[in-house]
Amino acid sequence: MPARVPARGPTGVPAGASERAATEVGSQTVATVERAADVLVLFAESGALTLGVTEIAESLGMSKAAVHRVLASLRTRGLVELDEESRRYSLGLTAMRLGLAYLDRIDVRRLAAPELVELSRRTQETATLSIRTGGSSRVYLDQVTPEREVIMSVSLGVPYPLHAGGSSKAFLAFLTDAEIADYLEQPLTRLTPSTVTDPDRLRTELALIRRRGYAMSISERQSGAASVAAPILDHHGRPAAVVSVCGPAERFVGEADACAAALLEAADRLSAQLGHRKESPDAPLRPARQGRADRPSLSR
Repeated sequence: MPARVPARGPTGVPAGASERAATEVGSQTVATVERAADVLVLFAESGALTLGVTEIAESLGMSKAAVHRVLASLRTRGLVELDEESRRYSLGLTAMRLGLAYLDRIDVRRLAAPELVELSRRTQETATLSIRTGGSSRVYLDQVTPEREVIMSVSLGVPYPLHAGGSSKAFLAFLTDAEIADYLEQPLTRLTPSTVTDPDRLRTELALIRRRGYAMSISERQSGAASVAAPILDHHGRPAAVVSVCGPAERFVGEADACAAALLEAADRLSAQLGHRKESPDAPLRPARQGRADRPSLSR
C-alpha cells in the first residue's frame, strides 16, 4: 500500500499545520501578556516605589532574561521607567494615566450602593453615604433604611457643618492638620445642646477618631439620634466620602459596637476600591480591640 501523503493546503503546507502554529503563537502571546501583567501588579502590590530585576524575578519565579524582556516591552509603552543610575524600575507615566482614568470613572454613590444595603441588613439600622461639599460642610447623598417599625431617616442634599454629628466628624478627622486648624478657627454653630463647639475638645476627639478609624455621635446633629461613621479613603488617604450607621439613640446604645465593626468592614472594602492601602502611612490605626477608654459614652 503506498504511503499516505498528508493533504496540503493552497500554500503547500500540510493541512492543520498552520492552525497548530497559530495556536502555539497565540499561547505564547497570552503567556507574555500574563507575565507583563504580573510585573505591573507586583509594582502595585509590593508597596515599593522601585524594583530591581532580581527582585522581580525572585518574586514572580521568572528568569532574569524573561524579566528583562518584559520590562523592555513595558518601557516602550511608558508603563515602566528605568533609572539609569540605580538600574531600578518604577511605574511610568502611562501606568499613572491608566490609574487616573479608572479613578475618574468611579461613581462613589453607585460603588457604595450594595454596601449600604448589606450594612443596613446586618445592623438593622439606617446606613447612609455622605460627600463633602465646599470646604466646611457635607451632605447625605444616599441612605438605606431597615424594615422595622422605628427607624432613623436623613434628609438628602441638606448641608451640615463638619463638626456636628458622626458623619461630619469622620470627614473632619481625616483632613490634614492644616485644614482642621483652619476649620476650627471659624465660629462653630451649635445645632443641638449636645453639639461640641469647643475647639480643644474637638481636637482631642478628632485625634481619637483617627486612631480607631470611626466617629461616634449622640444627639450632636439631631436630638435623639445616634450614629457611628467612617471615611471612605481614596488612594491619597483622603476622605472621598463617609458611610454611617444611625438609629434612635435609646436603641443604638446597645448596638454601637456591633454597628462599628460592620461599618469598618464596609468602609475598608470601599476604600480598597478607591485605591487606598491600609498599610500606607496615611491609613488610620485601628486597634484589634477597643478599650472602654477609647469609646465616648453614648449615654450622655
